[in-house]
Amino acid sequence: MAVFTGNEYKGKTQKERIKEITEQLEAGVVAVFESDAYKAYLKCMSKFHNYSLNNTLLIALQRPDASLVAGYQAWKRDHGRQVRKGEKGIKIIAPCKYKVELDEQDADGKQKIAEYTGFKVATVFDITQTEGKELPAIGVKELTGDVSDYRKLFNALTEICPVPIFSEDIQNGAKGYFSDTERKIVIKSDMSQLQTIKTMIHEMAHEKLHAREHLDRDHPVDRRTKEVEAESIAYTICQHYGLNSSDYSFSYVAGWSSGKEVKELKASLERIRSAADEMITGIDKALEKQAKREQSRSSHDKAR
Repeated sequence: MAVFTGNEYKGKTQKERIKEITEQLEAGVVAVFESDAYKAYLKCMSKFHNYSLNNTLLIALQRPDASLVAGYQAWKRDHGRQVRKGEKGIKIIAPCKYKVELDEQDADGKQKIAEYTGFKVATVFDITQTEGKELPAIGVKELTGDVSDYRKLFNALTEICPVPIFSEDIQNGAKGYFSDTERKIVIKSDMSQLQTIKTMIHEMAHEKLHAREHLDRDHPVDRRTKEVEAESIAYTICQHYGLNSSDYSFSYVAGWSSGKEVKELKASLERIRSAADEMITGIDKALEKQAKREQSRSSHDKAR
């Protein structure tokens, strides 16, 4: 059971604790980047083609749920997987080179040959249409475990959140989302207490930093950076309260980052620290209010 006590940071200021935790986060993410598992993952991903916008649209139109696609022989040769019998392929436009003999000769008297690039219809298959060897992954597994005083922390987060939080049966695989247009946060129902708390903080971080009214128009951030910031804040706050989400957060952040220098994380560290500091202060105040209300009720009951 995860317990939030903060005893390990006794004697340090809140800013010192947050700085220490975010440094642990950066070190943890770098460790993921340098691991053999991540190297295997990158090596595997490098074998998949980068598709043009037109082909991306063609794939989406024919198979909206496609995630990793490759040709029949590429699945077999490069990934040790076999396309299942009867699977319908996805048609894309692939470049192809062809040679044409010219009506002239070079200095050695040989026929000149020109090489051109044309296009042809090719067939690819999604990974779900194949079977065989498992692909390397840096897998982000769902967090498990209970949280001491879970209801108190849950209520504190709900109290300080500027938008309502709903619990729903999300079907697309997401654990939660923040809707800027509907001004609400939705958390997947039936998750563990630890995963629920971590997801709530992640989505609250999106609202705090990435809602339209909070964005810095002079310094726009892309989707990858937004995810890095939100998950980093979630890790920092969870760690502050003694809730360990490192296995989830390190792989999550590494998976969204594009370079081994963790550029997005380093560029966002000050924003992460500042937002985490403000959110922790708000959570602490909400927890204090709960404690005072409970104390008041207890005193009232004894006086009766």
